[in-house]
Amino acid sequence: MGAGVVGGAGTAVARDAAAPRDWQAVTAPECVPAAQLIDVAAAGPGLAWAVGEEGRDGSTRGTPLALVRSGGAWARVDLAHLGLTGALHSVAGTCAGSAWALGSGAHLLAWDGRTWQEADFPGRGQSGTTLTGVAVAPDGEVWCSGRTADGSVLMRDARHWLPPLPSGNTATPSGVHMAPDGQVWVYGPGIVARWNGTEWTELPAYTGIRLTLTGLLPVAHDDIWLTGYDYGVGGPPGKPPGTVLLHGDGTTWDTVTKPFTAGMLTGIVADEHGRPDRISGWDFWDQNRAHHLRWDGAAWVSERGAASSTPVVISSLVRVPDSADGYWAVGTTSTSPYPPAQVRIEQ
Repeated sequence: MGAGVVGGAGTAVARDAAAPRDWQAVTAPECVPAAQLIDVAAAGPGLAWAVGEEGRDGSTRGTPLALVRSGGAWARVDLAHLGLTGALHSVAGTCAGSAWALGSGAHLLAWDGRTWQEADFPGRGQSGTTLTGVAVAPDGEVWCSGRTADGSVLMRDARHWLPPLPSGNTATPSGVHMAPDGQVWVYGPGIVARWNGTEWTELPAYTGIRLTLTGLLPVAHDDIWLTGYDYGVGGPPGKPPGTVLLHGDGTTWDTVTKPFTAGMLTGIVADEHGRPDRISGWDFWDQNRAHHLRWDGAAWVSERGAASSTPVVISSLVRVPDSADGYWAVGTTSTSPYPPAQVRIEQ
């Protein structure tokens, strides 16, 4: 497994540069402190969803939080009918009739055009079943990463789990990614694999120390990006994580040079052609602005969010399809899940 430090994309072919953007903070509904948005999805210029948690107090769970953007503003979605605790941690959608979200404790939610309703799925409520990420194909088919007691890691259309990985890999994926070619990827510490509709292909995994992987972008089978953060070995209380950005050729992973190293990279998106575009991040040494990365055609360069009087911790980024609006980035206004943290939304 490769460990060399390379600039930009390693062996990747240079691509068109993404144009710089002027990020702006967007008005968000008032939520119960401490509030955080964990994930965001967009179907187009007039429809987007964001999910997270409000009322959390450190390690004490709060209640799920959901926002929807329609009619030109973000609004809260009432979730009281669900009776859930904890967070909604993943969301994906392609249109008003095809959006899905995941909640703590392996809950699968479907959007009915006005609110979220709980949906059934194989293994629901069973010991050993967890759901970690959700993606929706252009045709509306939903895919969920997770794990069952028998080792399956990918569920199709909330109807059946695919066969376990041939290697017997016991890692639980962090998330799922739907590639433009229709192949579905699962990824996380100790696992990178793709399903082509018939069989699994497993790639060598990257296993850092106390590693969290937050995003995957497969440009091609030999051109793959991973984002995340890790804490390394030991360290004093309050030690920040280190940013993780990897480029793979399907066999090895190379560590990529980054504009900042202390903090987190929290997601990666492609442009309309499937090429590297932007990465969301949090910079430990400059916390009052989001620190995104932009692909300039040869390397990842800094792109800063709007300045704030509070910390800005961005947890997810999405490109808005067919829109001059560009992107949504969501997160929170605190580095710790305590009041008075509120949600943060940037465009």
